[in-house]
This record gives sequence, C-alpha cells and structure tokens, in this order.
Amino acid sequence: MASSGQPQDQDYAVLERGESTVTLRFSRRLPHPPDKVWRALTEEKHLAAWFPTTIEGELAVPGSSLLFGFRHVPIPPMDGQVLAFEPPRLLEFSWGDERLRFELTAQPSGTLLAFSASFAETGRAARDGAGWHACLDELQYALDGLPVPWSTDERWRLVNPEYVSRFGPDAATVGPPQEWEVKYGPAGPGAV
Repeated sequence: MASSGQPQDQDYAVLERGESTVTLRFSRRLPHPPDKVWRALTEEKHLAAWFPTTIEGELAVPGSSLLFGFRHVPIPPMDGQVLAFEPPRLLEFSWGDERLRFELTAQPSGTLLAFSASFAETGRAARDGAGWHACLDELQYALDGLPVPWSTDERWRLVNPEYVSRFGPDAATVGPPQEWEVKYGPAGPGAV
C-alpha cells in the first residue's frame, strides 16, 4: 500500500474459479515479525482494529464453534468453526458460508501473509474482494501503529470498481447487504 493510500497492484486479490467454489487470494508483505502479525490475527484487542466482526468462542481450539457479530452494521450474527490453529503459522475457520485461511511465512524483512477466502457464489467476488482488501489495509495500519486515514466504507468504494474490472461482470452481480446500504448509502454505478 502506497503512503498516499492508493492501492498498489500487488495488494489486489487474485480470483481463482473452481467447479463449486471461488477463492480470493491475497498476498501481503508486512514489515513485522510473524509473532506480532499472529497476535493481530488472533487477539480480540487487535482484531477490533481490522476484522469486520467480533469473534466469540475458542479460536485456539480446532473444532470449536464460533459466533461472529458485526460491529458497525446491524447484520445478524454468523456461525463458524475453527478448522486449524497452528501458532504462529496457520489460522483457518469457517465464517458464515466462507472459509478463511491465514498463512504466515517468516521473511528477512518481516512476514508474508497469504490470506484466502473461499465461497460458492461467484457473483459476490468483487464485493467481497473489495471488503477483504479494505480489512487487510486496516490490518497494515494497525500493525504499523498508525491511524487509518479513511473509513472502511470509503476504502471499499475506492477499490470495488477495480475488483469489478479485474474479475468481470459475472463476479459483480451481488452488491452490499441491504443493512450496509441503509447505513452508508447505495453502492452506486460500477460499485456493485
């Protein structure tokens, strides 16, 4: 992410289309050690800075049930389950109908974060890609100890048109949830 706040090409997700699922794959190089990044992914006080929901349940216990509650939008909570927890390398869980996977690899200059989100509905890939993009940008600011210079909604609106362009019209048929649009306003043309 450039200091100007403009997304860099390498910050955008790649869309992989499978037979029954699609997967968004992000790769972010973070100038912080894996232990610090791991805490940001797993500790409640750090998650609040970038993850879109609260997480109730035993995140450190594979097989545990989780409950996700949205912080800023009145969307009903979602269920999930811990699929893998291997500190400080791998965290994977279901999040509603998505499977989220965070893999950390130590690098000489910090940590490579490989994040993927897999789900069945291709039409929401641009929407969700822009959403996770905004969240990962917020994670970078939180790790750097800097205030985020925009709201999640503003960031989503900035990057969503690029995801629509990159992924194509079939990946942009589902827009934001109605609760989001009631709070923030319609997504507008080209920002489905």
